Amino acid sequence: MPLGERYGGDKSESRYCGVETDFDDDMPNLLSLNIHGGFDFVIATLMDPNYRPSLVDDDTSRSHALPFAGSDLVLSPSQWSSHVVGKISSWIDLDSEDETLRKDSEIALKQEIAWASHLSLQACLLPTPKGTCCANYAKCLNQILQNLGSMQLWLRIPLEKSEDDTDARNPDFMGEGHNDSWELWNSFRLLCEHHSQLSVALDILSSLPSASSVARWFGEPVRAAIINTNSFLTNARGYPCLSKRQQRLTTAFFDHSIQIVISGQPVHNIPLGASESNVDNNAEGGWRHPLKSYLDYVAFLYQKMDPLPEQERFEFGYRDYLQSPLQPLMDNLEAQTYETFEKDTVKYSQYQRAVAKALVDRVSDENASSVTTVLMVVGAGRGPLVRASLQAAEETERKLKIYAVEKNPNAVVTLHSLVKLEGWEERVTIVSCDMRNWNAPEKADILVSELLGSFGDNELSPECLDGAQRFLKEDGISIPSSYTSFIQPVTACKLYNDIKSHKDLLHFETAYVVKLHRVARLAHTQPVFTFTHPEDLSKTSNQRYKKLRFDIPSDTGSSLIHGFAGYFDATLYKYVHLGIEPSTATPNMFSWFPIFFPLRMPVYVQPGTPLEVHFWRCCGSTKVWYEWCVTSPSASAMHNTNGRS
Repeated sequence: MPLGERYGGDKSESRYCGVETDFDDDMPNLLSLNIHGGFDFVIATLMDPNYRPSLVDDDTSRSHALPFAGSDLVLSPSQWSSHVVGKISSWIDLDSEDETLRKDSEIALKQEIAWASHLSLQACLLPTPKGTCCANYAKCLNQILQNLGSMQLWLRIPLEKSEDDTDARNPDFMGEGHNDSWELWNSFRLLCEHHSQLSVALDILSSLPSASSVARWFGEPVRAAIINTNSFLTNARGYPCLSKRQQRLTTAFFDHSIQIVISGQPVHNIPLGASESNVDNNAEGGWRHPLKSYLDYVAFLYQKMDPLPEQERFEFGYRDYLQSPLQPLMDNLEAQTYETFEKDTVKYSQYQRAVAKALVDRVSDENASSVTTVLMVVGAGRGPLVRASLQAAEETERKLKIYAVEKNPNAVVTLHSLVKLEGWEERVTIVSCDMRNWNAPEKADILVSELLGSFGDNELSPECLDGAQRFLKEDGISIPSSYTSFIQPVTACKLYNDIKSHKDLLHFETAYVVKLHRVARLAHTQPVFTFTHPEDLSKTSNQRYKKLRFDIPSDTGSSLIHGFAGYFDATLYKYVHLGIEPSTATPNMFSWFPIFFPLRMPVYVQPGTPLEVHFWRCCGSTKVWYEWCVTSPSASAMHNTNGRS
């Protein structure tokens, strides 16, 4: 799986690992040894490390080729692009006080990246910024990025965090060995204007920062994790292994399609037992790669991972893919959309439980054979709630009369067909009408709907159910009876860059439905808006305003907020609930992905500084919209004023 992705649970490829190599001007031999040794790709130094532009006089430079590791012809184009990541010379220091070194660094950086681009490499590994300032490095790289093809540049950053929080709180502090290395990355990325081709390669050291500090990186564009052989422990049999924390981290890298790279010299003397030798029968000539035991351990961790559950496999293709929320009140849904939602058996079993509980509460056992409950499904679609309600009636042995109200004429065709097919004519009346314009012939005991969106009220459930409430008896039951929206701040570099690529205001003021994956959730969720049904309509408005304060744990370190993840939790009836808020989410339900509210400019938050957020739900005569902003630690722009986007 060269420079590959991990597809839905497929483990036919046991290897998922690269190796960092020293300079070798025999590239075919270097590549052959490492690929036959079991690695997928090499991180190879492109330029002779002894080369310095200032040591080459003008006459010589005109008549001599640059000392690259072999010409482009020594490997095929597919070998270069699939199996080689270029490594930019580690001596390069673009912010050096030494003017000669600085100028040499600028020239060499441009030469090496130009060569890598000529070879059509997928990526190049850039050296870690040296010292406390990286302004000139970022400036030179930004110039290169403006004209770069599709190649990714991986900036090498050590995974470390200061033990002294006072250092981490000072964004100007970059003292080597004391700083939070995330600050170094953040400074660099801000100077390069969040360029989508600038990514991170994390150097994994033997000691790790706190779990919440590490978690930040999963919202950043991390492409590779470089594990040095010194980070490996020795197990009882003398083989290399990783600590429990390192194991969990490596597995998380796999789950986020982050390449693992082994670096360094072998530091374990592998015992040679009866079944072990330095001979690998699968390798050419029986030779065994000196880092094979490290590779085998990484492969073992990969194989040990649980396969993706069915729900995750279904959602895999939607990970971090921005979609506009459905607007079923405005648009008629297509058959494919209905079919996708109807496959969510968990959701409808919860509705069935809620209806069954309501029927039992509504009609006693003594009256079960004589009393008929009137139930209205408003927004019946193609009938899954009708089926769930009838099954609840059978289960509880209650008599039920159903009105199925649906405005989409295409779905009504399916409803009529379903009623005839199932023999429901005596119990189900189909009403082809917008619920807001219907005059019901009688009042309902139970009103059932599934108008909830990812943020609870974003598909206008409050407005629809307020309108439909006139059908409900004074003591009638609404299913759902209430729902609450929740938000939490997230780092979501990929989502931010995807929105930024549109180069307009509209996309930054749109809330998206998205299967969040490469994000860092920086604080616990907090409730935003709650709606209850049935409601006293004389006293209420569906406009809402909420001010929230998030305290990001101090051991997280500084972070960049790209926006807010939104969820909902709904009470269907009494103790029966469903929702996607992470701490209470209904297991194995896939009807709703979270919603994402972006920020036009990401907000930088230091440890111990509260994040203050404001959300409004605004109602006009013809539309409903959200507005949002941040007021602390710094003020953002107001998003989506007057619902303009």
